[in-house]
Amino acid sequence: MTVLAVYNIKGGVGKTATAVNLAYLSVKEGARTLVWDLDPQGAASFYFRVDPSVRGGGKRLIRGKSDVDPLIRGTDFDGLDLLPADFSYRKLDLALGSAKHPKDAIARVLGPLREQYDYVFLDCAPSISLLSESVFSAAHALVVPTIPTTLSLRTLEQLRKHLKRKGRGALSLLPFFCMVDTRKNLHRITVEEAHRRDAEFLDTHIPYSSLVERMGVQRSPLPTFAFSSTPARAYEDLWHEIKQRLARAGGRS
Repeated sequence: MTVLAVYNIKGGVGKTATAVNLAYLSVKEGARTLVWDLDPQGAASFYFRVDPSVRGGGKRLIRGKSDVDPLIRGTDFDGLDLLPADFSYRKLDLALGSAKHPKDAIARVLGPLREQYDYVFLDCAPSISLLSESVFSAAHALVVPTIPTTLSLRTLEQLRKHLKRKGRGALSLLPFFCMVDTRKNLHRITVEEAHRRDAEFLDTHIPYSSLVERMGVQRSPLPTFAFSSTPARAYEDLWHEIKQRLARAGGRS
């Protein structure tokens, strides 16, 4: 089971769209896949048309007071399950603060699912917190959507420095550019320079497109309603490239 955390300290960079589309593409290839919506806004849960079966269950789950299986919901897509969020997830840090070994909480919840799924995608809230530290412990890699701007690149460097300070410098980072508008000179230059200087950046980038925004209207992954569009093909290329990186790094366990 490979755990991929779609993460960025910044909000509004396309984390949920990335998690939802990559999870769908993995299932389309026959992989057993789980999405854990860790954001109290519950955007991934909304996209998949799923309400939590037990509201407020996140606190008990993260503290080891309940089993994970009864909280998992099916989606409209065979092989793709969801562990939905609700607004109580905003208090998960408080729950972790009083839990034993809080940094191991996410891995502890996922442990019993090891034989059930090939991939787990964690759709993470934008923060540095006890919850994110627990995510770092559980993940095989961080998939980091990055807008091609100076501030967004600065945030990526802050993440790298934080991981190094915390002794997690070996955690694989898979940054990629999203919301790229090639009509903007700054975007073109930023992407070119980053690819030249930073070997960690994936080659694939996701273009800015209103079709990605329409996922919220359709409440469905992009390939289900715009499969031949440029952004849908870009997500497919991104997924293939991520799998290649994972294979080189020995990302499965």
